Amino acid sequence: MDKGANVPIGAAGVRAVLGWAAGPGVPDVDASALLLTGGGRVRSDADFVFYNQPRHASGAVRHLGKRPGADTVAVDLAAVEPGVERVLLCASADGGSFGQVPGLHLLLLDAGSGAELARFEMRPGPETALVSGELYRRAGAWRFRAVGQGYASGLAGLATDFGITVDPPTQTTAPRTAPPAVPAAAAPTAPPAGSAGAPRGVPGAAPTDPAVRLTAGEEQLPAEVRERLSLRKRQVAVSLSKRGVAGLAARVVLVLDASGSMAALYRRGTVAGVAERMAAVAAQLDADGEMQAWTFASHPARLPDLVIGALPEWLRLHVRGGEFSLFGRRKPPKGLAPGQVDMRAVGIGNEEQKVIAEVRAFVRDHPGPEPTLVLFFSDGGVYRNDEIERELRAAVEEPVFWQFIGLGQADYGVLERFDTLPGRRVDNVGFFAVDDIDTVSDPELYDRLLSEFPSWIEAARRAGVLS
Repeated sequence: MDKGANVPIGAAGVRAVLGWAAGPGVPDVDASALLLTGGGRVRSDADFVFYNQPRHASGAVRHLGKRPGADTVAVDLAAVEPGVERVLLCASADGGSFGQVPGLHLLLLDAGSGAELARFEMRPGPETALVSGELYRRAGAWRFRAVGQGYASGLAGLATDFGITVDPPTQTTAPRTAPPAVPAAAAPTAPPAGSAGAPRGVPGAAPTDPAVRLTAGEEQLPAEVRERLSLRKRQVAVSLSKRGVAGLAARVVLVLDASGSMAALYRRGTVAGVAERMAAVAAQLDADGEMQAWTFASHPARLPDLVIGALPEWLRLHVRGGEFSLFGRRKPPKGLAPGQVDMRAVGIGNEEQKVIAEVRAFVRDHPGPEPTLVLFFSDGGVYRNDEIERELRAAVEEPVFWQFIGLGQADYGVLERFDTLPGRRVDNVGFFAVDDIDTVSDPELYDRLLSEFPSWIEAARRAGVLS
């Protein structure tokens, strides 16, 4: 499986086998699991299954133990409680990073027959913890998704991100003792700014409370929009802090698919919601608090820059699906507001390579001191694979990282495969897909959006792409 891919699971139970090539100098690896509600959080510390708490109270999830080069978690899907929507399959490395662990992979087996259901090969970097995959409910059935999301803050940072209680450590490495139970209704407690902490019985330290940028024009927003923006900026800052790059600055560019298959996502407000969530990334990363934006279908069109103080009006005017006219496109439709794109000129097809070329030209013509992060949303239907690959290969030597996000359809083509294609000095592309982005929590979305960008910056500096 490729990163971001998902498959249905017809088995009543599965065994998730985390495997690697053990040997001298290879860090010790442990498998674990988190049981999450629909809100993306545990109900209590009891929803964390690991070496010190090897069995969930429901009996649905068990840590089966380790042998050389493998550690296994068993999940009885039929026994998972109704309040649990996702089971995260996690891993931690002790005595080094996952970049020092060769052959890391996750093998999903039918617990009854032993048949292989999925195999996910991972290529992690300097992280010491990761979410290798997840089992999740969709329309009453279970599915598996290959995640491969790393955490530089270790298992402690991963666990606290999903609501595990944090206690200050009393020694350099917390002992492997069973965590005391806490009431299910107890709110998770975050460590104060500048302090270190670890989940009870879990080695490592949680990240410090990161600084949140005050964005110009933010005070002009309606109260509820301002509150959402503030919370989301903090989540962006936390995601970066976990990867050891708190305070990272970058230019952020948004690209929105407006092809015909996206029509339902525009009608129900999903795309507007995505754009609002991405505004928080720009507000936290970009010094001027603005975000350049494009829309595309058969043709690309640059949208007016998103200025944070005008966010609601920008969403209303400029987040629109493509249109098709049999009778020409010369006359603008009646009522087109100043700055609005005539979406008939954009059309309804799929020509990703055109907008990629246009964004590349913009970056070349407007150089800046910071790298550029392109957040590119598409629901698939990619067919110009050769042209897209040529554009992205040529962009390897440019100060731009391309993060593609699939919105639940299919046929992502080279956008999905490019991450694994050889022959590039620097991996300048990331990809993941979600079935329904409206159900993905802000912490999870920002973690996945920003999982590869920091490592690209480091690699691009080594290669001389960035100064």
